[in-house]
Amino acid sequence: MSRFGDLLKGKPQDPVPAPKVEAAPAPEPVVEEAPVVEEASAVEEDAVHVALEELSKDELEAYGRTLGVELDKRHSKKKLIEELKEIEG
Repeated sequence: MSRFGDLLKGKPQDPVPAPKVEAAPAPEPVVEEAPVVEEASAVEEDAVHVALEELSKDELEAYGRTLGVELDKRHSKKKLIEELKEIEG
């Protein structure tokens, strides 16, 4: 008879062995190296001043944040550049 029939009749069943579970190996720790920061030279700083006109308004705003200033993107690009030049000195 089938197992279902045995269940209906109430016959005792053989115990089903539990599956064996193996522990997963521990993951290796991730080690990140610190980025190398190079000091900007005077030539690179002059290049930044010249390149402001080539940046988009979003990029100008992001650059302003690096200087610690929050620029208003509702202003014109020319106005944003003027503000950045005032801040840079």
